[in-house]
Amino acid sequence: MTLRTLGAALALAIGTSAFAQTTPATLPVPDEATIPAGPMGDAIKRGKLILTDTKRQLPHNVGNGLNCTSCHLNGGTTPYASPWVGLTAAFPEYRSRSGAVISLQQRVNDCFQRSMNGKPIAFDGEDMNAILAYMKWLSSGVPVGTNVTGRGFEKIDTALAPNRDNGKTVYAQRCAACHGVEGQGLPNPQGGYLMPPLWGKDSFNVGAGMARMYTAAAFVKHNMPLGQGGTLTAQEAVDVAAFFTQQPRPDYAARAKDWPKGDKPKDAR
Repeated sequence: MTLRTLGAALALAIGTSAFAQTTPATLPVPDEATIPAGPMGDAIKRGKLILTDTKRQLPHNVGNGLNCTSCHLNGGTTPYASPWVGLTAAFPEYRSRSGAVISLQQRVNDCFQRSMNGKPIAFDGEDMNAILAYMKWLSSGVPVGTNVTGRGFEKIDTALAPNRDNGKTVYAQRCAACHGVEGQGLPNPQGGYLMPPLWGKDSFNVGAGMARMYTAAAFVKHNMPLGQGGTLTAQEAVDVAAFFTQQPRPDYAARAKDWPKGDKPKDAR
């Protein structure tokens, strides 16, 4: 990958105004000019900074090398990349993994403990309120109690049987240039990663949603390779997800309490 290509890919990953102009109308993303002045605007900007530069902003809460926007692309505004647009209109909501109705704060901390392999942040602290302020601003055009089209990940056929050998080949051909031959990611000379690691100590742990094969495949199908989403077939996405989700990664002991009502998905770790 050339530096020019990498720069374009990074622009997609961290968010640029050029990409925001191509965001489908199904996600009503507000213009940054609407961020208010004063303390509320400062909180919104702080929340975006935390979510896009998580490791450096909250080093005591992040146990790996990821940022929240490693998965929630373009500042949480990309459809089918688990966008944050509309979340404050949807929560509290029932989560089958928890077996309970949970708040948005609980959902945020779930990600810190699983995807970030770290520790929860203070439920009523400045950092949590800043994150919620950014998500509330993103959701300002979404009526309460509704879901935006493009929320979560694109649906994928869970009847597709994975072929890990083919997944290894797909990974080498389509993924390794950014994520590393050994899934180690692309390090940033200033610290952290330009492209996130997909396994190993600096990646998400086994309790993360992305550690589930079909969840990861749905994300890959719509979004990867970065800037070329939709170029893999559903079968290729399932195959490559079967390859990288089963690689070594940190454990998460609390996953033993997941799906307490007995509806555990077949691909859950």
